Amino acid sequence: MGSPRPYTLLSCAMSVDGYIDDASAERLVLSNDADLDRIDLIRATCDAILVGASTVRRDNPRLVVRSRRRSADRVARSQPPSPVKVTLTRSGNLDPAAHFFTVGDARKLVYASSTATPALVGSLDGLATVVDAGPDVALEWVLADLSARGIHRLMVEGGAAVHAEFLAAGLVDELQLVVAPFLVGDPAAPRFAGGGALPWPSDQRMTVAEVRKIDDVVLLRYLLTDRFEVAV
Repeated sequence: MGSPRPYTLLSCAMSVDGYIDDASAERLVLSNDADLDRIDLIRATCDAILVGASTVRRDNPRLVVRSRRRSADRVARSQPPSPVKVTLTRSGNLDPAAHFFTVGDARKLVYASSTATPALVGSLDGLATVVDAGPDVALEWVLADLSARGIHRLMVEGGAAVHAEFLAAGLVDELQLVVAPFLVGDPAAPRFAGGGALPWPSDQRMTVAEVRKIDDVVLLRYLLTDRFEVAV
């Protein structure tokens, strides 16, 4: 019998003071080339990559495996060149011209609220599979549905609200934080995991699995459940 949900790896880059972006219109670069290559390697090991609709709108990510060799290795293992793309939306505000839908041949899954589903089925016809995820797009239901679709390893890449939801629900097996060597210091900018109640207070510490220097950034890997997998 398969797992009731995919192994879930949450990945985020942040400044030393915990910001994942600034308040400007331009995307803040937090990582470096060596770490982006590491991210590409992690993507290549996953069955699906998930981001929130706000990330699709703001960052317009491609969410594909960039290395031709890694894509070829996936094909040799009878996998598609890049993982399935997954997004979540309650409002239904998604542009069919976004890179999420137009770049790459991977399957695209849109988990939408019941109210947003009918319009998205029409606007994304031929571009993505739209799944009615109920009135609130409950993460537990989404992960169970992904598991039923053959997704065993899921990479969650953001943004802040999605990270916070996954952590608050206790649905993260592994947390990968990359810390960039500068400060943002802007109260209007988004911070990792935002606020609210999270299930890892000071008396319930995560387990540090790895600390690695990658040029001028530092990777921190944390174990959150007993499903933790060995580093690739």
